[in-house]
Amino acid sequence: MALSRSARLAASRPSPTTTLNRRALRGSLVLTAAASFCLVAAAPAPTPGSDGIGDPYFPQLGNGGFDATHYDLNVAYDPATDRLDGVTTVTARATQNLSSFDLDLQKLTVTSVEVNGRRAHFTRSGDEIRVTPRDAIRDHRTFSVTVTYGGVPEALNGPIVFGSDYGWMKTDDGVFVACEPNAASTWFPSSDHPSDKATYDIRIKAPKGLTGVSNGRLVDTYDVRGGQTVHHWRESRPMATYLATASIGKFDVKTGRTPSGIPIYVAIDPVLKNSNNVDVYGVTAEVTDYWSKMFGPYPFEETGAVVDDMPQAGFSLETQSKPSYSAVRSEGTIVHELAHQWFGDSVSVRQWKDIWLNEGFASYGPWLWNEHKGRSSAHDSFLAAYNSVPASSSFWQSVIADPQRDTMFNSAVYNRGAMTLQVLRERIGDKDFFKLLRTWTATHRYGNAQTADFIRLAEKVSGQDLDGLFQAWLYTKGKPAL
Repeated sequence: MALSRSARLAASRPSPTTTLNRRALRGSLVLTAAASFCLVAAAPAPTPGSDGIGDPYFPQLGNGGFDATHYDLNVAYDPATDRLDGVTTVTARATQNLSSFDLDLQKLTVTSVEVNGRRAHFTRSGDEIRVTPRDAIRDHRTFSVTVTYGGVPEALNGPIVFGSDYGWMKTDDGVFVACEPNAASTWFPSSDHPSDKATYDIRIKAPKGLTGVSNGRLVDTYDVRGGQTVHHWRESRPMATYLATASIGKFDVKTGRTPSGIPIYVAIDPVLKNSNNVDVYGVTAEVTDYWSKMFGPYPFEETGAVVDDMPQAGFSLETQSKPSYSAVRSEGTIVHELAHQWFGDSVSVRQWKDIWLNEGFASYGPWLWNEHKGRSSAHDSFLAAYNSVPASSSFWQSVIADPQRDTMFNSAVYNRGAMTLQVLRERIGDKDFFKLLRTWTATHRYGNAQTADFIRLAEKVSGQDLDGLFQAWLYTKGKPAL
């Protein structure tokens, strides 16, 4: 049906309702565009991550702008030249919009860096590598950075670790690797601070006949070209960087299970086989099971030990899942290092000034062990330690809750820390004290904590005001009165 001209004109004109709808639509589009602009404008521009976490003792350890979640380490070591070649991939989650970020690496030469599989620009300033990816990384996004590097690792030294060398240390047949507090970055790029824990895959390539021992469980062992063998280890529980190890050498290896069923792996340098009367395997199995009853379930997949002939290192270290011993000097050393698997490894310090939470608890371990064995009570061990140090001794001049960087491992941190725990035990009673220890390890399992957290939990469990006790024993110089 055809329409008249007037009808056609009327039909072609928009109705008032149509006009209003169009105006409303235009207004809606303008508002939507403005809102979108505001959202874009509100999103912070990408900025560099900080070159350190801000620890008061080691301000540039660790890195800001991301949380490391996993390390995939591939290291090849030649004992003849002492050269290390590595490819490390760090998987991380951004905690801000990142234009660039840092990794810690000491001395070794970086040849290439990739972010998410694409070549990235990097610069070097001292022990800091600044990585600038091609595209900014958005907040909360997971990304990977792969670093290829090499050189001859240098051990660290100085007053911190009893004046001893520490880190990547050459032995007669390989290396002994013990990195507390700041030497993990002498052999792999990392966010080298205990507050940034991650899981690990560690592949160690070395000449046939040598064994590479690391953390967690041995996943695979296979030969490759050039007369080399690769040992692949996997630590599936979060681990602080300083607890990672890659000790290499000739070892007699014994594996099995503790009486309660925990897998155990003990590697001993044959040079030390008959050098002491300590049954490393047997003591490790027995102590692991006992601490599991006292402190809560064993936190890792495997227990064990790496015992190497390393006289230049006058210390042992609680490397996660299997402590590293420069030589086992006593049963008490094993007792101490295995206590660390709960206090230090599973529950790690938030800052290095909280180190008594590691060393005081581990030093209390032998007192508990001797009590368990019927040799002496923890009370008698406390009195012997307390009475052996006169009030005039500098021992009592350390502030245990903040011992300062160069004296963070002095004897007062260990022994006065242990004394503090015994005083606490006698104040609140055995029931609440051992409940406190198990609650502490459960509450902060695989995480980080600080002294204030422990004091708060002790008061909650006991229902007592303990400010005076902790003030006297942890925060005040001088010999506390009993």
